[in-house]
Amino acid sequence: MHFVKPCDDEVDDGFLRVLRQKKIGVVVPCHNEQKNITIVTRTLPDYVDAIVVIDDRSTDDTAAIVEREAEEDDRIVLIRHDTNQGVGGAIATGYEWCRDNGCDAAVVMAGDAQMDPAELPTLLRPLFEDGVNYTKGNRLIYQQARNIIPGVRFFGNAILSLLTKFASGYWHVADSQCGYTAVDRKVLQRVDWSHMYKRYGQPNDLLVTLNIQNFRVRDVPIRPVYNVGEVSGINIRRVTFTISSILLRRGLQRLWLKYVVYDFHPLVLFFFFGCVMGVASMLFFLSVIVNWIDDGHAPILSTLAFLFSVSFSVNSLFFSMWMDMERNKHLR
Repeated sequence: MHFVKPCDDEVDDGFLRVLRQKKIGVVVPCHNEQKNITIVTRTLPDYVDAIVVIDDRSTDDTAAIVEREAEEDDRIVLIRHDTNQGVGGAIATGYEWCRDNGCDAAVVMAGDAQMDPAELPTLLRPLFEDGVNYTKGNRLIYQQARNIIPGVRFFGNAILSLLTKFASGYWHVADSQCGYTAVDRKVLQRVDWSHMYKRYGQPNDLLVTLNIQNFRVRDVPIRPVYNVGEVSGINIRRVTFTISSILLRRGLQRLWLKYVVYDFHPLVLFFFFGCVMGVASMLFFLSVIVNWIDDGHAPILSTLAFLFSVSFSVNSLFFSMWMDMERNKHLR
């Protein structure tokens, strides 16, 4: 599949006028994308003011190709990293350029041409018309997503999306690994991009940061794009483990900052006691198993203690999640 440059006729006149009055930057992180980078740069619509390509220490001809493209399109800005920083580091560099050059919005589009430029108005409309601060594509709710997205990626994405809901507090958001996103000027100016996670877990880490700062986030449905010649170097198992550890650490940090340091909320007590009783239930369960093996029967007191601690833990954690959902409803 190869994209064509969207026509202005595809956007209604009123919103097209809005887009032309705003300064819009598109951040394109690249690492060895010589095959597809021109598909991205040549198909971006005319209302895009800056195409910020971040060459993350490519070893192929990506940078040379972009330099040639810049001679034909003065919107293209090439920034080259001296060392490979990962996709998150490349995005941070692009965001900083957009912030320092007065952009009203910055959209991230990967250099592998897996993001359709025709979807740009869908991402930008909530920023300029509804006061949303951050929009992200959601491929999982596309009608034929299960048939388009490779099975392993679909399953892994679904699991990470669930974990991201717990960690970030954005319970309405899914497809956490989709990198097709847009941020408004407030996010560009207030987030410290130098502290953003540098590697593949950048979208997950950013969602936690946005929730701590009470930014409004919205999912928008987009069409999944595969088989355009993209090459993935992602190790699914390693990435899943790495991102899960990031989410655990950042999720606990969010609870501490948002519900203890900045403004106390009793949900942290439910979460704390739920975790404590969860650990206790595992110890009681181990005691029941050991005694069953040694004596041939389960001790009544240990069994009752196990059942009580499990019930207390589950109910406390559910109450904590419910309170978190209620507390973050206004950020939809």
